[in-house]
Amino acid sequence: MKKTFVPVLAALSLATAFTAPVHAADAESTLSFNAGAVTDYRYRGISQTRLQPALQGGVDYAHQSGFYAGAWGSTIKWIKDSGASEGPVELDLYGGYKGAVGDIAYDVGFLRYEYVNNKLGHVAGFANANTNEVYGAVSYGIFTAKYSHAVSDLFGNVNSKNSGYLDLSAIVDLGEGYSLVPHLGRQVIRNYGHLSYTDYSLTLAKDFGQGFSATAALVGTNADKTFYTWGGKEVGKTGLVLGAKYSF
Repeated sequence: MKKTFVPVLAALSLATAFTAPVHAADAESTLSFNAGAVTDYRYRGISQTRLQPALQGGVDYAHQSGFYAGAWGSTIKWIKDSGASEGPVELDLYGGYKGAVGDIAYDVGFLRYEYVNNKLGHVAGFANANTNEVYGAVSYGIFTAKYSHAVSDLFGNVNSKNSGYLDLSAIVDLGEGYSLVPHLGRQVIRNYGHLSYTDYSLTLAKDFGQGFSATAALVGTNADKTFYTWGGKEVGKTGLVLGAKYSF
């Protein structure tokens, strides 16, 4: 029996779906790269790798004017688990603009989730997995609120255009390179109320300097396991996710 599910992917963070605070543009333009690994690729609380490890990496360009663009990739398993013959890699392409008005910083942009050579649209009951979202975020102090809105079908769910995700988070500086990130999110899938859910996480991050960082995150959701189980694994259950990243 085929399960219906919505993998909620992509990834601007290392291990979980917390949103980094929005900052105004830097004084100089920058080009940076990153590479890392996680014990489980979670995004918006849902495992994209059937609770197994993933390799990840990306590139980011930030212009001094506030405009930015980047690409990020990860190994995944959910497309194959859905019955499609191909689609082992997720590639996120994004661009936007960051600025500030007084003490409030903002970030608006576009994100394309590209599942290379995916054949999900050939599986009965699914659309093509490729997804487009627009997003906007505001930050004040340690707090950030972000909303993402699908302008296409969402991750292979037919007629799910105009689905949305609300993300609330904070970054607490603990000193000596440590930070604590609480996160609460709500995914609403249009025309699929039984697939909508809330996710939450608490991430401890350590910046070791010289581009090296690590995270330990407790991640969970209230997603209905009837619809969020594949490959014999409940992919929305509470779990500990460890990650390491090198930026250069």
